Amino acid sequence: MSRSHLSAPDPEWTALQHKLPPPHPADADGVVIREAFAKHVIPHIQSIYQKRLPPDSDYKVEDRTIPVDGGEITLRCLTPTPANADSVSTYPLLYWMHGGGWYHGNIHMDDYTLRILCVEFQISIVNVEYRLAPEYPFPISLEDCYAGLKWAADNASVLSASLAKGFIIGGLSAGGNLTAVIAHRTRDDPFFANKKITGQLLMIPAVVHPDGVPEEYKSELTSVEENQDAPAFNRSDLYKCYSILGADPKDPRCSPLLYPSHANLPPAYLQVCGMDPLRDEGLLYEKVLREAGVKTRIDVYPGVPHGFHWAFGHISQALKYDQDTKYGLRWLLSQSALSVKSPL
Repeated sequence: MSRSHLSAPDPEWTALQHKLPPPHPADADGVVIREAFAKHVIPHIQSIYQKRLPPDSDYKVEDRTIPVDGGEITLRCLTPTPANADSVSTYPLLYWMHGGGWYHGNIHMDDYTLRILCVEFQISIVNVEYRLAPEYPFPISLEDCYAGLKWAADNASVLSASLAKGFIIGGLSAGGNLTAVIAHRTRDDPFFANKKITGQLLMIPAVVHPDGVPEEYKSELTSVEENQDAPAFNRSDLYKCYSILGADPKDPRCSPLLYPSHANLPPAYLQVCGMDPLRDEGLLYEKVLREAGVKTRIDVYPGVPHGFHWAFGHISQALKYDQDTKYGLRWLLSQSALSVKSPL
């Protein structure tokens, strides 16, 4: 089943594509790519969202360090400033996992976006700085994120959060992968029996290794080949991410599409790019979740590649993407209000 029409380039994107920096060589060292990303890409992302930031007085930022197996990680905690300084306010909680193919990226990538959401939605946010491959191979990134999530659940009061108002997990790309895995894991973990995740925000997620696709789905997953030479993120880039991660392609903790059951997962909002190698697995994952009885919503952006909204944040599709993220979060919070019957 081809959806190649979704790969037809968006005119606004095409007019600006020549401004993209040249891609890294296929054999470039992952750590070198990580350093270049931190030096050049993240400041560019921040420049897009800096002008939209709320006043510093509208929220509080606090970095907390927690112990994890073999080390420690940082959690950046964002909390809205109460409208009345003398009142005690509590907010829903969003736990966020950044992207970067499990080997680059950091909490600064989405920091400004999350500050905007914190104030606009009056929501507490925890942004996890998980350790990266190859120095910390699979499943360390996942275990770090899970440890941070447990800390957040246990320390909701410290975060001025009420899980009864919403407990959402989310992430972009590799962060979306971690979100999908953790949604399954928390569903089955007694620790979360009274701390239910109420929504998952899956932005351009990776949900199945190309070498782990079951036969029954192969005809539906053609975008890895159709978009093998896509700008910004192509087939070679995708395989590099998985190679550095070092996971078994058929391990559901790497390929959450492969979990035996997707029933009883929290509502999911997905965003998918038409020129992305990950396009078809995102579309398929939404269908699989929906068929398992999970409430879903999805938005698709034809003709633009993976992470396009970071490259040229002013084009129409990028502005729509950011607005849709807010619509999706608002929808998840509305589902939280319907699903949670008693405060924690």
